[in-house]
Amino acid sequence: MKRSVFLLLFGVLSFCQAQSDSGGEETGGDEEHVELFTTPTTKMAAATSDFGYNLFRALGSRETTSNIFLSPISVSAALTQLSMGASERAERQLFRALRYHTLQDPQLHLTLKNLLASVKTPGKGLSIAARLYLARRLRLKQDFFGLVEQQYGVRPKALQGGTKDLKEINDWVSQETGGKVQRFLTKGLPRVPGVNTMSAAYFKGKWVTRFSQNGVMENFQVDGGAPVQVSMMKQDNYPVKMGADSDLSCTIAQIQMQDDISMFIFLPDAVTSNMTLLEESLTAEFVQDLSMTLLPAKVSLTLPTLRLSYSSDLLPLLADLGLSEWLDNPDLEKISAQPTKVASLHHKAVMETAPEGNQYASATSTLSHLTYRVDRPFLYLIRDEASGALLFIGRVVNPKDLRI
Repeated sequence: MKRSVFLLLFGVLSFCQAQSDSGGEETGGDEEHVELFTTPTTKMAAATSDFGYNLFRALGSRETTSNIFLSPISVSAALTQLSMGASERAERQLFRALRYHTLQDPQLHLTLKNLLASVKTPGKGLSIAARLYLARRLRLKQDFFGLVEQQYGVRPKALQGGTKDLKEINDWVSQETGGKVQRFLTKGLPRVPGVNTMSAAYFKGKWVTRFSQNGVMENFQVDGGAPVQVSMMKQDNYPVKMGADSDLSCTIAQIQMQDDISMFIFLPDAVTSNMTLLEESLTAEFVQDLSMTLLPAKVSLTLPTLRLSYSSDLLPLLADLGLSEWLDNPDLEKISAQPTKVASLHHKAVMETAPEGNQYASATSTLSHLTYRVDRPFLYLIRDEASGALLFIGRVVNPKDLRI
């Protein structure tokens, strides 16, 4: 999906389009399609991202005016493990929701494994935990345990029952995330003979360019309410890529983080918690277009000091992704010969940013007169630029309600 973006630079609006293979020249007719994702890894990243945008929209439609926050790639990892236990018919249904049906990748599991390994390299600051927990009352097929462990390096686990399971799961998630995701579950699992799918992610963002001021308490505008005081990071002459989309009534900034990670911030022109139009526009292709279309600028940047946590059972959302029939009969024949339901899809995401960076903003006697103040509800993405994978996506309407 090609879109046009208006660039806000030096106070002047100038038109800028994503480049095509023809060098950006006018074609006069239908636009020639440009293949943006050309390798198995980038195609897999696009699929997991599009699944994430769909999941985010489903969650957003149920929680229309509240903070929401997900790590889609970790949910994809957990559901893909689950797909290994399904019949061919059920696998096809699940793959369609996961957007894998577009890939035609005979080594799909290996491609996903390699993508997960690449986004979890230490410098990127991302850790992921994804695992299946199986009810002890099921007569389980042991081959399934070995199959998942061989492919993804994590062995599904049979539950024992009672409070032991709660401690077991919380301890494992904490271990996999370096102790950063605590209290993953706060209550016991459903007492049904089914599969509990768990996914968690932690991200500690590191900027390329540091902020000189941190912890400055300033007003954050709240839709329909009084402003709240939140901690802000501030820096003059901060390098970003920037543009404004008149159709979506928002200004977009891409802020570079270390190890080829970036944050996209979509800041609506008005104070509003209803971002439906913006959320509906998001696809892997649109964001890839943005990464090639936004142009460099230096701004006086003010950004909330983000320390966010969000958890939910996402299972009901799968019906909104076309999986109503699958939820009724997931046909997990490779896990157990007994009729087996998916009992839960628990997810928790935790994210932190700090003012530090490995370089300073350029020193100049002339300050940029462009200002980008993220002081009202906004939507943001954390994206791995090398692969294009969506790591996190969130809607922030009140940062105080998302504190760890």
